[in-house]
Amino acid sequence: MSKDSRLQKAVLAELSWEPRVAAAHIGVTADNGVVTLSGHVTSFVERHAAETAARRVNGVKAVVEGLEVRLAFDGGRGDDDIAAAAVERLAWDASVPIDAIKVSVEQGWVTLSGAVEWFFQKESAELAVRPLRGVVGLTNQIALHARANAQTISDDILHALGRSWFFDPQTIEVTDKNGKVRLSGTAPSPYARQLAAETAWASPGTLEVQNDVQVV
Repeated sequence: MSKDSRLQKAVLAELSWEPRVAAAHIGVTADNGVVTLSGHVTSFVERHAAETAARRVNGVKAVVEGLEVRLAFDGGRGDDDIAAAAVERLAWDASVPIDAIKVSVEQGWVTLSGAVEWFFQKESAELAVRPLRGVVGLTNQIALHARANAQTISDDILHALGRSWFFDPQTIEVTDKNGKVRLSGTAPSPYARQLAAETAWASPGTLEVQNDVQVV
């Protein structure tokens, strides 16, 4: 059995293991560590769960997500209802600044806009809206405010990575230009690569993260 065939089999097994995913409707191909998902799911949250499950399989370097969201017969909601539910959910989320986020919905596709200070706030807004019934997709256009106290972003991120047992500081390089951070080097697993990006986002002043870390 080829390496790609073994990876395809492993991803299919992981999708079957994930209780939030109906794996019978999902196809998987693998090519040099790049996994492509095809088929359909019944909700946006299921689509995201399938992608997350595929990414955590050992040997997966990237996931091309081509899943179509086909809502169940009773799963559809009008755009006005989805927008109202999203606004209410955001209002109840303590991680999201009050009145900082704007919501628009078109044919079930939600777009979030506005501005916050931290990446976790931007991420929390998306997490709050993603599982709402009737949502078929989501675009997160929330901007991040620049913070003036970020003069040593690269050093701060490197020190934070050095505190983690996942990384050898010698294998990661961090560069920063006006809050736009680029990570390069190597990581031992897809999870470690993701953790590197999360660490970079936690630094005050980070406005953008380009994750070029390679999994070896």
